[in-house]
Amino acid sequence: MAGGQERILRDRIRSVQATKKITRAMELIAASRIVKAQQRVHAAVPYSNQITEVVQHLAAAGASSESPILSGRSEVGNVAFVIIAADRGLCGGYNSGVLRAAEGEIREAAERGRGHRAIAVGRKSEGYLRFRGYNVEAAFAGFSDSPTYEDARVVARHAMKLYADGDVDAVELVYTRFVSAGNQEVVHRPLVPLEAELVGGAPAAQHADATADYVYEPEPSEILETLVPRYVEARTYAALLNAAASEHAFRQRAMKAATDNADELIKTLSRVMNRARQDAITTEIMEIVGGAEALSQDSSDDGRPRVLDLMQVEGV
Repeated sequence: MAGGQERILRDRIRSVQATKKITRAMELIAASRIVKAQQRVHAAVPYSNQITEVVQHLAAAGASSESPILSGRSEVGNVAFVIIAADRGLCGGYNSGVLRAAEGEIREAAERGRGHRAIAVGRKSEGYLRFRGYNVEAAFAGFSDSPTYEDARVVARHAMKLYADGDVDAVELVYTRFVSAGNQEVVHRPLVPLEAELVGGAPAAQHADATADYVYEPEPSEILETLVPRYVEARTYAALLNAAASEHAFRQRAMKAATDNADELIKTLSRVMNRARQDAITTEIMEIVGGAEALSQDSSDDGRPRVLDLMQVEGV
């Protein structure tokens, strides 16, 4: 029995060691990708800031646009939520945090009497929302860990089309913002319409004086008509980059915790196996000692084995 238990423990230790190699490799891969993802997030900031500044200048210059993206609705009946999660698991609480926040926003919209449309980005997002019966308008997957601008353009154009066609009255983003390698937070941001930010906000007033020195060619309204969709795409791209960096950070921490747990489990199983081996050795020694004692009891007083007298046995 002891030998069988020792074999079971040895096999389990080998299994945990193999799992530890996988989690360690995934931890190192995620750690290396965090740096690249963080660089992409920072590299996208100048473009986002510049296009925001240009749009604010145009709005302050009195540019008007017939684009439906800039015309807010007086009543909001349906809201589209762009929910950005991961394509894969093994990243701790990353997916659950985003999806719980999205569910909270959908419930809040329902309490206000608003309908919802979900635009799921990432296989985990799509699977979760469909399984729970939410209204999934569209799903995009396959690029959660390394999104490109073209991926953002596809998502943003679908969201803008829903708004322009009147299917929804607002579009909002739910994603995880990357603050640092050790700090990420789930955020909820409006995406469409943009009227409050571009026309009625403080940034436009700050640039009102500066716009007098600009000469626009073509007309500011025509430029604004072209830049507003780019602005929405840039914001979507920034959200995807932040989500990708956050995913790698969550996965790195999750795999490090798994590797540490594997180390502790290997130590515990090794102690149990050594104890089982010691018990087996002790049992064998006791059996040998017991056998020797039994033999000594059957020995004669002078230490020599008794010789059975066959004549006495036969009664002769």
